[in-house]
Amino acid sequence: MVSLSGYLGLFLAAFGAATLLPMQSEAVLAGLLLSERYTVWALVAVASLGNVLGSVVNWLLGRYVEHFRHKRWFPVNERQLTKAQHSYHRYGRWTLLLSWVPIIGDPLTLVAGVMREPLWSFLLIVSLAKTARYLIVMGLTLGWM
Repeated sequence: MVSLSGYLGLFLAAFGAATLLPMQSEAVLAGLLLSERYTVWALVAVASLGNVLGSVVNWLLGRYVEHFRHKRWFPVNERQLTKAQHSYHRYGRWTLLLSWVPIIGDPLTLVAGVMREPLWSFLLIVSLAKTARYLIVMGLTLGWM
């Protein structure tokens, strides 16, 4: 019988890795895949779900931080922020395809919140990028690639 603790541990590792916390989930996924005790596609689904939900936390933090734009300490003024948001919506949303990249991916998801990226497009792009990453990890771990 498969323990649900493996799936829960993977979910938490993937969730934490997607936030601004310095964590990794690929090693956890690879270890569980190599154990051959878990369903391969379920592991990829759990890792992807946890990682995307962690990115949503970053997006929400970005939306929250944006509420302080009227404060003197906010790093950009209202005009600059509005201009940046318009530019982001024209060109920047595709940077979310890099949301899977270590170090730069997590801040990109935070910036998407500040830039008011709609949640539906955020979820679509980030889900695609992060699921593709876990599929590649799966393929490499199991020798399919």
